[in-house]
Amino acid sequence: MDNSKPGRLKRIWAILKTPSAKYSLLALLSVGFVSGILFWGAFNTGMEATNTMEFCTGCHEMRDTVYQEYKETIHYSNRTGVRAVCSDCHVPKDWTHKLIRKTKASMEIWGKLTGSIDTKEKFEAKRMELAGHEWERMKARDSIECRNCHSFDAMSPELQKQTPYKKHMKAKADGKSCIDCHKGIAHQLPKEYVEPDE
Repeated sequence: MDNSKPGRLKRIWAILKTPSAKYSLLALLSVGFVSGILFWGAFNTGMEATNTMEFCTGCHEMRDTVYQEYKETIHYSNRTGVRAVCSDCHVPKDWTHKLIRKTKASMEIWGKLTGSIDTKEKFEAKRMELAGHEWERMKARDSIECRNCHSFDAMSPELQKQTPYKKHMKAKADGKSCIDCHKGIAHQLPKEYVEPDE
């Protein structure tokens, strides 16, 4: 029996040249291709289902606290009728960072399972820590989720009041991120929060 590498390759090639092997390989590739498409479709559908307002407010920890606060803000109701939902601010749009964020968010379920935030009082006790994590994440990404809708370059000196316009242009010149100045824009600031000195 020939155990040399060239001899084994010749035998494998001879097997692959048979009609039944060709059809088996083609069937295997076809099944793999279709399975890959089905898996990708199901995975992507699941990812998008977790981006809905209904999903985000499905647990009372969110529904009874931050969701109620958000409903009182301009991101929920405004003159233009444009509404930002939870995922617009908390989930990156690009695939890689979305997957990273979703993976980290799945670890946040631990707080629900262990009961560390299962009451309003417990949630409030952890609000500063939770907000801090979110502010750090937004700062690290240069508030890109904010800038999906808000752009320094699109701000009009004619349409925006002069004081905010000047502050925005100074922030742009200083390389500031949206979250540097706009903490608490959609949710209440934690009671422990102290405004940093300018």
